[in-house]
Amino acid sequence: MAEPMLQVKNLTKRFGGLTAVNDVSFTVEAGSITGLIGPNGAGKTTAFTMISGFTVPSAGDVLYEGKSILGQPPEALARLGLARTFQIVQPFAGLSVRENIAVGAYLRHPARDAAMAEADRVAALVGLTSEADKSASALTVAGRKRLELARALATGPRLLLLDEVLAGLNPSEIRDIIPVLQKVRAAGVTILMIEHVMQAVMSLCERVIVIAEGKLIAEGAPEAVVREKRVIEAYLGQGAAERLAAGGGHG
Repeated sequence: MAEPMLQVKNLTKRFGGLTAVNDVSFTVEAGSITGLIGPNGAGKTTAFTMISGFTVPSAGDVLYEGKSILGQPPEALARLGLARTFQIVQPFAGLSVRENIAVGAYLRHPARDAAMAEADRVAALVGLTSEADKSASALTVAGRKRLELARALATGPRLLLLDEVLAGLNPSEIRDIIPVLQKVRAAGVTILMIEHVMQAVMSLCERVIVIAEGKLIAEGAPEAVVREKRVIEAYLGQGAAERLAAGGGHG
């Protein structure tokens, strides 16, 4: 059996007396779209910052393609093929959309013409061709989310970590971007995504990992996981699973 692309082993992060991520282990298979879900404050983004080299874990290990990447900075991981997006989108406002994407492309295409050509290819993949000459500051929220995705893709990743790439989008914008993410996976990029939009999680992910209060509480196919008592109660509070089963509401 092929080795998982990503293996997270007993990952822990403490901030003083607070344990934000507590002994979390999971794998991400090559070619998959895997969801990392859980209520606000569960520790999902902290896990991402450790996997992507922005924060050093208090304990545990992260293996990428079978090798530990602990202690390697984000730029070294980008060269290895691991990229991430950020929840708060901050494009270079003084640059065009094409130039913003090219910033990522320069990692593997140091010549300007080659970087710009790669930026155009990625812009087409994410649906930004018609916006390429615009200032990044003129983009809508949905456009900025696509730009954040494009900048990460332009680095040529094999593993892409998406941190709430759908946050702030309306239902039609979410519907429009789901096929874009499917095209990214079809192009050979493995995706691990933090997401609160369950419509997208159910549409995109073969497997989900659920974290609550820093601990892994469930993993498996999304259809099964969302019915688990521990998952329902992590989102809706203690006793919610019984109330839902009885046909009651919550609140």
